[in-house]
Amino acid sequence: MGAVAIEEPVKTAKLNKQRVRDGVVTAVRISRQVFDATKQGKVLVSLGLVALLVASSIGVVVSAHENRKLFNTLSQLQAERDRYQREWSQLLLEESALGAFGRVENLAAERFNMVVPERQDVVLVPLMSATDSR
Repeated sequence: MGAVAIEEPVKTAKLNKQRVRDGVVTAVRISRQVFDATKQGKVLVSLGLVALLVASSIGVVVSAHENRKLFNTLSQLQAERDRYQREWSQLLLEESALGAFGRVENLAAERFNMVVPERQDVVLVPLMSATDSR
């Protein structure tokens, strides 16, 4: 068997008018002390430093957000660059395949009925030197 704990019932605090008045009076007294303290030079310097701290933290948040946006843009541009690089490589392969000697020879034979000349059909022209042209 497990142990059973019996708790005392919680007493609710009754709000009466006097307690509410005391709370309001305390709040007013503390707020007056805060406003009176702002008239002192040290407190004004502290408030100025707090304002600078808040402005600086907002600047950090804005710059972090801008950094994330720029990083996302960079990632997208790198992906696009890689895609263009792959396309360029494919185009180079296609160009080399289309310009291959065997393919050009086959196209010449099919379209223009060209053939490789036989040995007896080849005529060699002698090279003229500068002294022979006179």
